[in-house]
Amino acid sequence: MIMASTGESIEPEDAYREEGEGGDAEIRASDQTNGWASSIHARPVSSSTAAAATPRSSLGSHSSLLAQSQSSSLLSWFGVAERVGFVAESKRLGKRRAARAWYRRKVYVVLAVIGLLACFLAMNWWMISQIQDSNHGMKYKFLRSNSSTLSIREELKNLGKVKKPQKTIYARLLAKAAHALAENKREPRDLWEEPYILASAWRPCADQRDWEPTEKNNGYILVSANGGINQQRVAVCNAVAVSRLLNATLVVPKFLYSSVWRDISQFSDIYQEEHFINYLKPDIPIVKELPVELQSLDLEAIGSVVTDADIVKEAKPSFYLKFILPILHRNKVVHFVGFGNRLSSDPLPFQLQRLRCRCNFHALHFVPKIQEAGALLLQRMRHRTRYGELDPYLVGPFAQPKTKAKRGPSVKDSRYLALHLRFEIDMVAHSLCYFGGGEEEKRELEAYREIHFPGLTDLKKTTKVPSPAALRAEGLCPLMPEETVLMLAGLGFNRKTHIFLAGAHIYGGKSRLAILNSLYPNLVTKENLLSSSEIAPFMNFSSQLAALDFIACTAADVFAMTDSGSQLSSLVSGYRVYYGGGRMPTIRPNKRRLADIFLKNDTMEWKVFEGRVRKAVRQTKRIRSRPVGRSVYRYPRCKECMCLTE
Repeated sequence: MIMASTGESIEPEDAYREEGEGGDAEIRASDQTNGWASSIHARPVSSSTAAAATPRSSLGSHSSLLAQSQSSSLLSWFGVAERVGFVAESKRLGKRRAARAWYRRKVYVVLAVIGLLACFLAMNWWMISQIQDSNHGMKYKFLRSNSSTLSIREELKNLGKVKKPQKTIYARLLAKAAHALAENKREPRDLWEEPYILASAWRPCADQRDWEPTEKNNGYILVSANGGINQQRVAVCNAVAVSRLLNATLVVPKFLYSSVWRDISQFSDIYQEEHFINYLKPDIPIVKELPVELQSLDLEAIGSVVTDADIVKEAKPSFYLKFILPILHRNKVVHFVGFGNRLSSDPLPFQLQRLRCRCNFHALHFVPKIQEAGALLLQRMRHRTRYGELDPYLVGPFAQPKTKAKRGPSVKDSRYLALHLRFEIDMVAHSLCYFGGGEEEKRELEAYREIHFPGLTDLKKTTKVPSPAALRAEGLCPLMPEETVLMLAGLGFNRKTHIFLAGAHIYGGKSRLAILNSLYPNLVTKENLLSSSEIAPFMNFSSQLAALDFIACTAADVFAMTDSGSQLSSLVSGYRVYYGGGRMPTIRPNKRRLADIFLKNDTMEWKVFEGRVRKAVRQTKRIRSRPVGRSVYRYPRCKECMCLTE
């Protein structure tokens, strides 16, 4: 930039323009000088001509003519020299002018390129802003070739934060899945079926008793169960077995308030208390509260409080006989606080194992309020066309049809798939996996771990944990909604399939479920099926809401889980085995094999993907008896719970 004498800034192109005008003035002056030299050079020629025309008599003054001739020659020489000088000067100035013109053109080209680049960047910024604006509020565009939009999680919406759209690594397969579903192909023949012949060979028999309660009473057992409804259910059944083992009277269990579940519901709010007491009376005595003389005892002071920290996981019966029975003899009361998964599956005496099954499958009936709402869910999922075999065990007297069942093709269309998408924030955070949310996701999940899983946070600081990629490859990550919808489409479920989605608050909110809704539009939840007045009595009671999910999932024509380690999935699948009669298939994916399939999503064609998914899931449908050491609540096909017919 050049500064003029006035102090104003002059842009370079203006300076070049002024310099160019000065050069042109010098060239014009040179042209005038050359004209003057030409006129001087022309004079001797005129004098010579005039002299030739003069008569000889006039040549008398010879000396003056000679002087004039010499003077004229000298002037002619100077004129030639001057002309040569001016020509050289003119060429030099021409080169300078050409150089300045070339420099000006170069500057103009550079400025033009800069201008075009600026226009391109401005246009690009405008287009991106328009795309972002158009994507705001969109659920999911699964037909895009390389990206998809997943909006902010509901938790962050409440904080007023904005999340950038996420990219999915499965965009290519999702587009192929959408195309395959649009073709409306016929579903595989065995999709809605279980290997009937083998499965139907097992029948329930845990209600059979071969003993009588002993008259000896060593004291009372109190249980305060923690966790959600499913963990509490397991704790109750284990407490029943331990009470029989120690010849003690069981006080109706209490449920601890959880900072995660935030439900104040107690046993009588979920289960029929009188049925529980009366049905198990031939096995153990059960009372609603401690005798008056024991209520005033400070149980902690006398050493009668036993927590989960005092009992190893999967403790054997010998542990209770050695350490708990002496406390019971001494203080007449033992209070188990927590009691999560504190009784082994094996080895356990035959009758104690059968008692566990009897408690889970026969003694625990939901209260009428939950049964009635559960019956409404089943009726609306089936469009009131038929009623399932498990309905009497789940909803009791409300299983009776209110309208006559229809016949014909509509009956076939009334079947539905129940899906338990275990993708709540507690599961996501505890898995230590990555789900595509970038740095914001990592910060959020780490903050959640620090509050709810401090031990896990400390472990990460002191121990090298596997990377998220390694965890996913080993099948240790919960299936994302994107992976779940690919599994369902790969198995061959039709786009018109009616799906009941169970679960609490899905991590990521509705936006994370957008792809599932897009490919399977007939997807509903209990909140969709029940009116506001019908679901109002259960709001703010997560355990009671989970009981409704339990009913809808257990009675479904097909139940699909995404995490086989989930307590709800385990209890539902076990209940379906126990009462299903070989007609209640359950999809239990092998996440390790699915992870290997998903890793090849960039190159795999859809037909190959379908074949591999179906093979991986078909193997989990095999009928087998309970493996040693596994839970009878999940695998009831064993001689303690079910009888095998020949």
